[in-house]
Amino acid sequence: MKPGIHPEYRPVVFRDRAADFAFLTRSTATSNKAIEWEDGNTYPVVDVEISSASHPFYTGTQRVLDTAGRVERFERRYARGRSEP
Repeated sequence: MKPGIHPEYRPVVFRDRAADFAFLTRSTATSNKAIEWEDGNTYPVVDVEISSASHPFYTGTQRVLDTAGRVERFERRYARGRSEP
């Protein structure tokens, strides 16, 4: 590897706010926020939308979405210009 062209690879905490879950790993991700970890050290923290703690594939649970409302809204939006036979 060429010296001086790669981003710094350091410990970073990734936090899933939806599941109240965080894990410490090494990454090149940057953040302006920091968090004090269980070991007493301070690390940069990156908030993520989804992780293995909240993703339905890993947890075995599914979230119920308002699909009926979405379908009705779609039908209202795109059925306006069409004439019924």
